[in-house]
Parts: sequence; C-alpha cells; structure tokens
Amino acid sequence: MMTLRVNGYEYEVDAEPDTPLLYVLRDDLKLNAAKYGCGLGQCGACTVMVDGKAVLSCVTPLVLLEGKRVTTLEGLGTVSEPAPIQRAFMEEQAAQCGYCIAGMMMRAQALLQRNPKASDDDIRAELAPHLCRCGTHMRILRAVHRAARLMDTAELSPSDQRGAQ
Repeated sequence: MMTLRVNGYEYEVDAEPDTPLLYVLRDDLKLNAAKYGCGLGQCGACTVMVDGKAVLSCVTPLVLLEGKRVTTLEGLGTVSEPAPIQRAFMEEQAAQCGYCIAGMMMRAQALLQRNPKASDDDIRAELAPHLCRCGTHMRILRAVHRAARLMDTAELSPSDQRGAQ
C-alpha cells in the first residue's frame, strides 16, 4: 500500500511499486482524462502533472510518486467552472477527436505555470511530444495563448479585471 496525492486528495493505493501511474488513475481512481495511447511514452495522450511538471503517466511508476502531487485534467476545473486552459480549448474549438487533448492541455498548463508569456515557438516546442492527427494545430496554439490571457486576468482582482476589459 502507498499513499498517492491526486488532485488534492489522498488515496491509499494497493498496487505494485512498478505499476504505471496511468493504470491507477484510470482503473482504480476512475480518472479517465489521461488516455492510454502507445504505452511507451511516445504519444503524450497520458500526460499529467507531477509537482507542476508534465509527465507521461504510462511510463511513470508509482514508486517515484511518494510524497508528490499528481494533477490530472479533472483536477484543474469542472464542467460548470472550467479552468482557464479548459475554457480556452473549448472556446477555440481546439479538439476534434479529443483523444490527445487532455494530455496537451496538461502539458500546456505546466508550460504556462512556468512561462506565462510563452511564444508560439515555446508552445510548439512544449507540445512537440504529442501526436495529433486531427489538424487543429493552429486552434491549439490559439487556445494556449487564450489560456495565458485568461490566467493573467484570473490573477487580477475584480476591480482590476474591470479595468483590463
């Protein structure tokens, strides 16, 4: 048994130390945003954040997560109150099939947390490990820039937000 901190909650997990995080998230915790794509860490569909850094959950064993904070897409926002990154991807209609999008949003979230003024080149480099065949790449780029603006606005006080509009 080990304790796993996911989306602000602690869970007792009964799994082998070498079990990939993705399996525990999907099978035990029923958090299905991270997808099983290749199982080899080559497609990005399974991306989550660990202590604010994007990681491939299909190749991250539980043993490496003791005392760390795991965040999945479900931990960023809700249907009624989406996080800026989720809202931006919806507003820009950046998803087509949607299979890779959760992983892309998590990697983009990690990027914007450390570099809120990310350039097109920064975003492209950060999302390069993700395989996507839908052809919404320009919408994804716009969504990440929109999320950055939304995150910046969210940090302002209500009176400052009125002045920013």
